Amino acid sequence: MIVGVDVGTSVTKAQLIARDGRTGPAHEARSTVYTLPGNRVEQDLDEVVGTVVTVVRAAVADAAALDPDEPVEALALTGQGDGLWLRDAAGRPVGRALSWMDGRAAPVLDRWVADGVAREVHARTGAGLFPGSAGPLLAYLAEHEPERLERAETAGYCVDAIVQRFTGERTVDASDASVPFLDVVSRTYDERALDLCGLGAWRKLLAEPAPRGALFPLLPEAAAELGLPSGLPVSAGPFDIPACGFGSGLSEPGQGHMIIGTTLACQVLSDDPTPPGGAGGDEAAGMVLATPYEDRYLKVMPAMIGTAGLDWLLKMLNVRIEELDALLAQSPYGAGGVTALPFLSTSGERAPFVDARARGRLDGLSPLTGRADLVRALCESVAYSARHCLETLGVSASVTACGGGARSGEWGRIFAGVLGRDLYVRDDAVGIRGAARVAWESLGVQARAEGSPPHVVRADEEALSFYDEGYAQYLRSLAVARENW
Repeated sequence: MIVGVDVGTSVTKAQLIARDGRTGPAHEARSTVYTLPGNRVEQDLDEVVGTVVTVVRAAVADAAALDPDEPVEALALTGQGDGLWLRDAAGRPVGRALSWMDGRAAPVLDRWVADGVAREVHARTGAGLFPGSAGPLLAYLAEHEPERLERAETAGYCVDAIVQRFTGERTVDASDASVPFLDVVSRTYDERALDLCGLGAWRKLLAEPAPRGALFPLLPEAAAELGLPSGLPVSAGPFDIPACGFGSGLSEPGQGHMIIGTTLACQVLSDDPTPPGGAGGDEAAGMVLATPYEDRYLKVMPAMIGTAGLDWLLKMLNVRIEELDALLAQSPYGAGGVTALPFLSTSGERAPFVDARARGRLDGLSPLTGRADLVRALCESVAYSARHCLETLGVSASVTACGGGARSGEWGRIFAGVLGRDLYVRDDAVGIRGAARVAWESLGVQARAEGSPPHVVRADEEALSFYDEGYAQYLRSLAVARENW
């Protein structure tokens, strides 16, 4: 069996997965997200490592109950991507980690957009830059806190910071390294992209991507802390978005996946590394990720919208999340003429377009508009954005989904209707399952990492034609809004 760990932004989860797909109980531990003036969002590496220790020890205690005859074969890690986790030679943090939600580097990105740097980097590596990605954050520190970079040996990400602590290895998974400086075909850094961002002098801080199938032995002191055998293989990635895709069963080009969580992440498996929308396309958005598989790439649109915007609206309307399905069922297709733009993040939007000024809208209101119409309009607009992302990515086959939003039956039917296809909903352990799948493959073990079959949400035939026109209207409204933000 595998001990799988998913280090989220504020919650770390762990559970056991047996070879036949059965899982032990999920264990959680929270870490602090520090939101500070100046759009700064930070985390403490030591605290995050502590959450991993807590949940792993709890999961290991379940091994005998899950299967007393199946030993623990590996520790498989996945977690949040982007951001900047600086460490010294011993793997100790050089200040707090800068979260992927951090906005201090927005002025840097504004300059890069204005002078064409962002577009050229996107054309070279497929990485659409945003303030919380490693490139702008590195450039910000190089300009404002160069002494901090001088003290660091590694500028990495969350998962590889934990791997270094547990194994002593200075490494990074190619999925993390893909954003923003990796040539995903050669799996080497694009020196020109670094130079364009003025970061050539700091190339030494970037760890080389681990080869496919790499495993790292657990150090004795870390093993004792975690309650695992010394030398146990540790699998270091991929990060959470691709891990969810592979844990949901992505295996053939054209297949798509959505994480309907706080934000909406859409991805499509491809055998073509060309950036989303084409090299040199109109929108320098999205990303292309290297994967554990030869000649397979993930094209990703990690939109800033999702359940966070819905939570805001429900709070404004004094509606509990448990009432969502009943409320959606009270409003017809088209929400009684109410339409929405779902861009309710203070950071604007980053997929399938990048615009820090993007803001939400509700239109078509009248005295007849009720709470159900407002909620349905917002949910429909998120589904329209998902279709926009997936079409930009080139989806051509089945689409799976996971995350809190996927658990709503009514919202799931909206997604299926808007996408014009059935939706295959997986359970909550998909990120951990994806990390376990990669670990087992690295070990050469045949295992049923995906677990039980997905729940199928059928596309409503009556909804298909209605939502085709609704989607066209959404795109027209978006084009007008972008001219006026």
